[in-house]
Amino acid sequence: MCRLFKRSLDIVVALATLVATFPILVLAAVAVVAESPGGAFFEQTRIGLAGRPFRIVKLRTMRTGTDDREHRAYVAALIRGEGEPQDGMYKIVDDDRRTRIGRWLRILSIDELPQLWNVLRGDMSIVGPRPPLPQEAALYDQATWARMAARPGLTGLWQVNGRSRLSFEEMIELDIRYTREWSPLLDLRILVRTPKAVLWSRDTA
Repeated sequence: MCRLFKRSLDIVVALATLVATFPILVLAAVAVVAESPGGAFFEQTRIGLAGRPFRIVKLRTMRTGTDDREHRAYVAALIRGEGEPQDGMYKIVDDDRRTRIGRWLRILSIDELPQLWNVLRGDMSIVGPRPPLPQEAALYDQATWARMAARPGLTGLWQVNGRSRLSFEEMIELDIRYTREWSPLLDLRILVRTPKAVLWSRDTA
C-alpha cells in the first residue's frame, strides 16, 4: 500500500508540475539556446535504485565541450573525505563552465524540471536521494551504497537541510536516514519544505 501511495504521488505531482511549469520550461529552453551554442537539453547517465543505470534529462547549464576534470577531482576528494568547502559550500563555487542563464536555472532548480519525465518513467521519484554519476558511485564503500536502497528523487532530506552547505558525510547520513525512516508523511513533509529551500538557498550547484 505504501509503495502504491508513493508511485501515485509521483505521477500526480509530476504531471501537475509539468503542466504548471511548461511555459517556464519552454522559455528557459529558448534562453539556453540563445546564449550559447548547443541544444537546450542534455542527457547523462546516473545510477539509480539498487545500482541500476539510467539516463537523466536536464536543461543544459554548461557551455558545450568544456573540461570536467576539475569537477570530477573535487567530487572524488569529497567522497574520500578530503574535499574542503569553498565559500561555505562543498562545491566548486566559481565554475567557469556554467553559462549566465545556467546559473539562474540552477539557483531556481529550473534545470531539473525535465527530470519529471524520469519520474513518470519510473527511473526516479519526486522524493529520494540524488542519483550519483557512475564515477562517483564507483568510489562508494559498502556503507555509502545503503543510500541506493531508495529510488533517487528530485528533492529529499539533503535538499531541504542545506544542499551543498552540507559535507558528503552529512549528505549520506541524511540519505540513509531517509531510506530507513521513509513514510508517506515524511515525503509530504519534504515536499512542503522544498519550495522554501529552493527560494532561500545560496546553493547554485
